[in-house]
Amino acid sequence: MIVRQFLRWIRNAPPGERAEAASALARAYLHSDLSAEDLAAAEGALIMLLDDPSPIVRRAMSEVFASADKAPPLVVQALAADQPDVALPLLAHSPLLLDEDLVDLIATSSAPAHVAIASRAIVPRSLAAALAEVGSAEGCLALMENPDAAIPSFSLDRIVERFGDHASIRENLLERDDLPMATRQAVLAKLSETLADFVVARQWLDPEDAENAVREACERATVALAAEIPCEQVGELVQHLRKSGQLTARMILRALLSGNIVFFEEALSELSGVPIQRVTGHIHDRNSSALRALFAKAALPELAFPAFREAIIAMRNGALLGEPGGASRLKRTMVERVFAACSREQRAGQGPDAAPLFALLRRFAVEAARDEARMFCDDLVAQDCMPPMPIDDLRLVA
Repeated sequence: MIVRQFLRWIRNAPPGERAEAASALARAYLHSDLSAEDLAAAEGALIMLLDDPSPIVRRAMSEVFASADKAPPLVVQALAADQPDVALPLLAHSPLLLDEDLVDLIATSSAPAHVAIASRAIVPRSLAAALAEVGSAEGCLALMENPDAAIPSFSLDRIVERFGDHASIRENLLERDDLPMATRQAVLAKLSETLADFVVARQWLDPEDAENAVREACERATVALAAEIPCEQVGELVQHLRKSGQLTARMILRALLSGNIVFFEEALSELSGVPIQRVTGHIHDRNSSALRALFAKAALPELAFPAFREAIIAMRNGALLGEPGGASRLKRTMVERVFAACSREQRAGQGPDAAPLFALLRRFAVEAARDEARMFCDDLVAQDCMPPMPIDDLRLVA
């Protein structure tokens, strides 16, 4: 019997020759017309080779059986649990490895194995969820780069939670067309946290200043994101912000002073529990008592109410007319009107001491002025880049 001769020979053969022989035996098992007796003997020899001390021998079998649906299941299972260099071909391609097998292997294997599993031709939701939950950063990145992977939205959230500080993962996430708005904002928040850790580690800012700077940057990016998405998705974003503890009075005021009334309405509805239709009615009602009651129900700080009230009045009076930039940035005219109105009220002795509010409005005013100046300069530069008019088109006035 040829298998008996193979077993005698292989005991003393060097590793390279054993690997070639193992590959030949595996191909014979798959493609030769062996009798039942020879097939059983060949399978026994393959099982014996699982204990070969040289990984190149086991790798040779793995490569032959990688895509075969008629490979011996026991051999495939053993090779798939072997060291990464041996297991990778099977993890990436074998149709004999069930989803349950791969989930178990994710929990016990290393990053190269995770990458192989994430790169399979078909990655169902259960497998994607397992990779997101316990897989390595490399495996999660490979998963997101696989166009045929079915990744649940909650798994994307888990990847952000675990690896949002990895630049390559953030970049991939932000490029996804199917990324939910709440997850997109979570990526922005992770980026802010990473930047804060970086500047503190470099001792460029002390921890408190870095936290304040990064929080404002995150709020600014969030308001800009809210301005770019369809109105029907703003509510979903607001819910995420509340659940994650980011829906603050400062962020809501920033959105309102940027002209994003939809975000303001959704935020009040979310915080107060009042239906959005009633919130909209209260906001557009010129009777400020209804707005104050809604504000209190939303548990927003009382000292900030004058700023919100004056912002709404300014919008009614056309403060946003002619303002460039959409609802993604603070409007200088709005901020200045609100600051002036709140200052008059304070000088008249009305309302509580609002020093923190004025400090916030001053920062908003500086930011709005800098944005406006930047846009003005960009427009000037764009005009300078325009091609000169032909002489025939010039009109000289005496």
